[in-house]
Amino acid sequence: MTRKNHLPSVLDVVALLADRPKDRLARGQVGTVVELLKSDTVLVEFSDDNGKAYAIVPCAASDLIVLHYLPQAA
Repeated sequence: MTRKNHLPSVLDVVALLADRPKDRLARGQVGTVVELLKSDTVLVEFSDDNGKAYAIVPCAASDLIVLHYLPQAA
């Protein structure tokens, strides 16, 4: 999340802020938001370098940070 009360959007690239052992995901793993589920939850797909998904899990927006590839104002 980049701002308080700001949800990631569909197709945003995000990274996990904490380990998720049950899902076999580690802090810092990068995924793509594929669906908005609830007011504070999104579905994130994590895939390998070949594009094969290895996890598709619901994540609280507070557990994610949106990654930016162009300059953004703070």
